[in-house]
Amino acid sequence: MRTSIATVSLSGSLTEKLTAASRAGFDGVEIFENDLLASPLSPREIRVRCADLGLTVDLYQPMRDIEAVPRDEFTRNLRRARHKFALMRELGADTVLVCSSVSPLAIDDDGLAAGQLSELASLAQDFGIRVAYEALAWGRHVSTYDHAWRIVEAAGHPALGTCLDSFHILSRGSDPKGIEDIPGEKIFFLQLADAPLLAMDVLQWSRHYRCFPGQGGFDVAGLAGHVLRAGYDGPLSLEVFNDVFRQAEAGPTAVDAQRSLLVLQEALGVAELPAPVVPTGVAFAELVTPDAEPVSALLGALGFARTARHRSKPVDLWELGEARILVNTGPAARRDGTGLAAIGLESPDPRAAARRAEALLAPVLPRRRAPEDAPLDAVAAPDGTELFFCATGRDRELPHWRADFAEVPHDPGPAPARIDHLALVQPWHQYDEATLFHRSVLGLHAQESVDVADPYGLLRSRAVTNADGSVRIALGVGAAPADDTLHAQHIALAVEDVVAAARAFRAAGGALLPIPANYHDDLAARYEFAQEELEIYRDLGILYDRDAGGVFRHCYTRTVGRVFFELVEREPGYRGYGAQNAPVRLAAQHAGRPAR
Repeated sequence: MRTSIATVSLSGSLTEKLTAASRAGFDGVEIFENDLLASPLSPREIRVRCADLGLTVDLYQPMRDIEAVPRDEFTRNLRRARHKFALMRELGADTVLVCSSVSPLAIDDDGLAAGQLSELASLAQDFGIRVAYEALAWGRHVSTYDHAWRIVEAAGHPALGTCLDSFHILSRGSDPKGIEDIPGEKIFFLQLADAPLLAMDVLQWSRHYRCFPGQGGFDVAGLAGHVLRAGYDGPLSLEVFNDVFRQAEAGPTAVDAQRSLLVLQEALGVAELPAPVVPTGVAFAELVTPDAEPVSALLGALGFARTARHRSKPVDLWELGEARILVNTGPAARRDGTGLAAIGLESPDPRAAARRAEALLAPVLPRRRAPEDAPLDAVAAPDGTELFFCATGRDRELPHWRADFAEVPHDPGPAPARIDHLALVQPWHQYDEATLFHRSVLGLHAQESVDVADPYGLLRSRAVTNADGSVRIALGVGAAPADDTLHAQHIALAVEDVVAAARAFRAAGGALLPIPANYHDDLAARYEFAQEELEIYRDLGILYDRDAGGVFRHCYTRTVGRVFFELVEREPGYRGYGAQNAPVRLAAQHAGRPAR
């Protein structure tokens, strides 16, 4: 199907918005009136610019407070409409959006509304224009799609149809099944937006919190399915009002928008994409660092052994049981200090996983490699983290990344461990994009978003996982620009006994994050512990959580650069990440960071 996007959904000048939409692969745009008014280009020049970019102008919007008003007011409205229709002819737009009136002058009279919309449509028809009437969720007298359709149907004008907007329909809890009773040819336009499920004034909800399909809590695919079954054959168009998108760079936002429509079309069965290939485990996490000594000391204290060296690159492999960490000291590592740069994901079909990622507009990363290196496919996540699709080792026909490394003498590590989860802090404007990316590209399931108070704002976090929990990635974003210590990425290691692992780490010279005594005093009030057990937790800085499925014990190392480690002991039924302990951890990290 054709895809379109409203210019209000992107940031920047109109020219920048049109360029971003074209580069992201959109077929058309909705021109928002304010964008045209602020543009130095004339309507005719905008038309030419769109044509040069391969874009059609699918809708001009909005025309407000038109219908069901006193006659003298409607006469003024027709005068205004005549000017807009002449402008639209220059612009090359053949459909105008008319929103249901919110004017205090509006009269609650469907017959009057139908008659005046019919007059408006007759005028529009003289200019070769169609009128798409939309029910605003906060309309003064018309606020539901079925009410708007009854008025359109009563008007009976060929140039008058309806516009359906997923936000206005779903935010009111209307049943979209009735859409199938509207003749497809009378659905002139379809606007799509998702939104988080919030309890707030619908106007504020609409103006600030819409997002792209798949990023919120609405069943946008279900609604769109009803529209297609009604016979609609126009574009799928995004109209998203979002404070974050208005400030973010237009190019990546447009790509994210197009990705959301690709996933939507796949769900609707109107587009065929390579099937998702869900990762089955974490092959490795790669740290880049300009100084290997602090990282090596940290890994050694945790029990990791340096087991191998890459045959052609300055990359060391450290292993502890099934947990594998690569330490890269190459030139790229010298820019930003120590950080988590890449994740290797075990995949039953790495090439198919890469084809899925590329089809969903994930940037494919060029990789310089020696002829004998394993040909790993890699893409970039929205935050820049490199994702490598790795053979599991069980498929003997595929080259394995481990073969790129030459063994070095080492002693076997102590207690077994594996990577329980990885926590990635996202740029503030890419949180929703990251959720959609990991769900659609990797096929992971997104859990509910959690808000966590930190000492200087609010941290939002949302985990994405595969079915058995062998891949868990916690995506977080802070309210303020990221602090290297407070909002560092981290790697959580699952161990059999967190007390023993913490003691061994400290005995090996490792520094655990100290936790305030007040936390453990409160822990004693909330749960019953043997006194000796609580004192152990207090001494080692171990935090504790419990849910219906089991118990979670965890503690943290000090931060090196922008990375720290977490030791976790997770009972099999526990599904969380100790979120209620996060404020204490964040405060402790902030208190322990070096003075500036």
